[in-house]
Amino acid sequence: MMTRSALHKDGAGGSRRPLSGFEVSSHGPQYYDQDMDGDAPVLNGSMFHNFSKFEDWEESDLEGADVKDMKVEAEAVVNDVNFAVNHMAVSQMLPIREDVAYINVETKEINRYCLELTEAGLRVVAYGFDQVDESLSMQYHETIYSLLDSLSPAYRDAFGNALLQRLEALKKLQQ
Repeated sequence: MMTRSALHKDGAGGSRRPLSGFEVSSHGPQYYDQDMDGDAPVLNGSMFHNFSKFEDWEESDLEGADVKDMKVEAEAVVNDVNFAVNHMAVSQMLPIREDVAYINVETKEINRYCLELTEAGLRVVAYGFDQVDESLSMQYHETIYSLLDSLSPAYRDAFGNALLQRLEALKKLQQ
């Protein structure tokens, strides 16, 4: 079995970061462990176990992986802040490509937006679901938190309340 350093694409800006533990990705379960020196994690079991050496990889083996990764990234964004909005889902109407995915969001103030997710970040592309208004020229935000903070005071309140509840729960655990 081949072991390689495992890296995961970070959604904000495209940098890469090491993983450890267990993660379910578009390629199935991934198991990672630190090596004996505490250096970068190494891949123990995943789609890579079929390769005896790096040269065995072919472009066709990874075809479509970027599109799946963008969808997974968009779903992670939705799951991360869904508690603080009325509705949020990856668009089923607009195409997901290797460089872009679209997310529909309705804030607690009942404002609807279509968000574009790219390597550059997130931005509003329409004031409605499943739309792209080419005339809009909105700034990119590095995180969904920053974007929603600029759009929705109720999001700010919901996020602050959730943070406060988690801190209180931690305080109780320490007592």
